[in-house]
Amino acid sequence: MATPKEKFAEALVTLKELQEKGSAGIHTDEIPSRSQREILLKNGFIKEVSKGWYISSNPSEVPGDTTSWYSCYWDFCTKFIRHKYEGNWCLSADQSLVLHAGNWTVPTQLHLRSPKANNSPISFPHNTSLFNYRAEIPAKELMTTINNLQVYNLQAALIYSTEGIYRSKPLDCRITLASISDASELLPILLDNGHSTISGRLSGAFRNIGRDRIADQIIDTMRQAGYDIREYDPFQEKLQIAISPRERSPFVNRIRLMWQQMSEIIIKDFPKAPGVPADQEAYIKIVDEVYLTDAYHSLSIERYKVTPELIAKVSSGEWDKDSSQQDRKQKDAMAARGYFQAFQEVKKTLEKILQGENAGLQADKDHQKWYRELFDPSVQAGILKASDLAGYRSHQVYISSSKHVPLSVEAMRDAMPELFELLQKEQHPAVRAVLGHYIFVFIHPYMDGNGRIGRFLMNTMLASGGYPWTVIPVEKRDEYMKSLETASVTGDISVFSKFIAYLVAENMKGKPVAHLPS
Repeated sequence: MATPKEKFAEALVTLKELQEKGSAGIHTDEIPSRSQREILLKNGFIKEVSKGWYISSNPSEVPGDTTSWYSCYWDFCTKFIRHKYEGNWCLSADQSLVLHAGNWTVPTQLHLRSPKANNSPISFPHNTSLFNYRAEIPAKELMTTINNLQVYNLQAALIYSTEGIYRSKPLDCRITLASISDASELLPILLDNGHSTISGRLSGAFRNIGRDRIADQIIDTMRQAGYDIREYDPFQEKLQIAISPRERSPFVNRIRLMWQQMSEIIIKDFPKAPGVPADQEAYIKIVDEVYLTDAYHSLSIERYKVTPELIAKVSSGEWDKDSSQQDRKQKDAMAARGYFQAFQEVKKTLEKILQGENAGLQADKDHQKWYRELFDPSVQAGILKASDLAGYRSHQVYISSSKHVPLSVEAMRDAMPELFELLQKEQHPAVRAVLGHYIFVFIHPYMDGNGRIGRFLMNTMLASGGYPWTVIPVEKRDEYMKSLETASVTGDISVFSKFIAYLVAENMKGKPVAHLPS
């Protein structure tokens, strides 16, 4: 008879084999041994999501931690739905529209249609659920597939989505509307099905975003066919948008539209920019003086356990990565050393910006250097390879406990040049600072270090307007993280904008909020 230790090992082997297959969701049939399931559950290696369904989890997760669920949400739902409904299902038109807009935020409730559904919700962890509507799925020509999920195609999603989505998801609606280049993409469905009311709503929506030609084409064609069309605007507010044509990535359009919508809010929140200081050496000297405080708080926000003494040690060169085996293995010391090295590079960028270089252009040129210096000690210690620091990430990444899903690798490669192009063109330094930081972490271009690089980017942009270097205190970590989450999930930048504006304003008064521990 196998010992408990041997049974545990066998259960882990079974789980490892499933993980190697890339299985996000685990059905009971895949771990047929009840004793193995119980062992894995008891020790925190799997969690139950729904009856007969599990996901892999980290045994060190504390109760209430959402990371393991949010990070596998879409892969799990895909497998769960395909198993339950086979091929006879489709996500709702509203959810399809959101995905066409490139929004992969974990929804509170995912809606699908299937003739096999029972019009009831299926509960998932952390107050999420799946609601299955008993209804026929759309015709094949109205459907497509995105990441193995069956959805309405772009045109059908716009036509069959509900009016309420224009109020609940205006950003996603505007992105998908802007993806339509000509009314002929929509008119066959509208005409064949006599959708006069929907035609009136769509024409009003297109006019809202400044696409009058498409709006007029829909109205004229439908009226010529004998339909009574009454145009109305389903949005709550009008916005003339300036985003890329259809061939551009929806993620690029999302960033450009977020920038346009959020800029005015930020300008209203911030004190007037002082302007680039005449005494640039004095500004850099103040930045040097705030270094210990900045490093302590920025590293502490990332959960590194550092002290002012450790930071002083590694910045002075007393930490010897070659001769001290104990220090060499200490991740906190390496993080502190990397932060010091990156800070020196950031100061070089600051000096060029203060001398008149375009802030966005200079940050675009230099931010990869900041990143390489941030993790150089890990390369020297043999923990990372030099090639790991060669550029942006090559794999999907997730943010701990966040519903926001960072951009895919392909989308990220489109989005990063757009971010720096917007930084280069933006006239207001507060907008550059707030949106530079926010959109950088929204994209999450690196496997690690995004928060630290984002805060460096924020401060270089603040300097371009003469605002003081501003430290985000670790004591306000929860407020800081929640404000970023709110912006990423709901599109409301005001909480994050006010948070940063308050810290900057206190600095300008000579009353910085962040201090070193006594």
